[in-house]
Amino acid sequence: MGAQGAGRGGGREPGGPPAGSGEGIDWSGTRGARAFAAVEAATDWLLGYPFVFRALAPRVGGERLLVDYGCGPGRVADLAARALGARVVGVDTSPEMLALAREGAPAVAEFLPVEDGRVTGLPDGCAEAVMCNHVLASLPTEEAVLAVFREIRRLLRRGAPLVLLSTDPACAGIEYASLQVGRPGAAYGPGDPMPLWLRLGDGSWQEVRNHAWPPGAVAGLLERAGFAAVAQHRPTVAEALTVADPAHVRSRDWAAERSRPPLVVTTAPAV
Repeated sequence: MGAQGAGRGGGREPGGPPAGSGEGIDWSGTRGARAFAAVEAATDWLLGYPFVFRALAPRVGGERLLVDYGCGPGRVADLAARALGARVVGVDTSPEMLALAREGAPAVAEFLPVEDGRVTGLPDGCAEAVMCNHVLASLPTEEAVLAVFREIRRLLRRGAPLVLLSTDPACAGIEYASLQVGRPGAAYGPGDPMPLWLRLGDGSWQEVRNHAWPPGAVAGLLERAGFAAVAQHRPTVAEALTVADPAHVRSRDWAAERSRPPLVVTTAPAV
């Protein structure tokens, strides 16, 4: 999901969301899995995943286990295993996502299902770190978010970190290189439905059903779920010059990302 040449697909109505994006979908079932596997994710590979990997690097490597909670089609987990030299296990609630991951992420040790809110096959305190990328967007209530955080807490050793990547609803309506969260001028509170548009590899846009989780709400829920010392960082393009892939950094001007970075990396150790 790195940089690709991109036309604008369906274009954009003035002041509105990407046109031609079609009906919003859920990240479940065959249609959602295939759409997610086709996402370009240029903004994430600039301001998201490289910073997640940087936060994880001191904790993982060798046989120390990194869990990718909500691994989707496995591409980020696969690169983490290669880049960090880590033993990675990916977990997801979607059988379709796990099927794609098993086919396309050979560097990952194993992919396991999340059933009834619990990861099958992983004992308490087994992980040296957990990463969780864009999972909150699929969760509509505080109870659902807390359930995910508490299961992640179960997996972690005491003192081991969760590194969480999410979008900031305060950036609603801005067209970034590969995403737009929310509609221009709209304000979104915790759990509110908030449309998300993602650019696919062919330059078209796909609308996704999404929920807003502002950074402040995320921090409070983490503390309720057994985490402390929550730290949040909004990576910038200037920082990406020394963190992200240089060719990817040079692939665009990143005007919107420079103006208002949309991604937040949250790190919180288990207590």
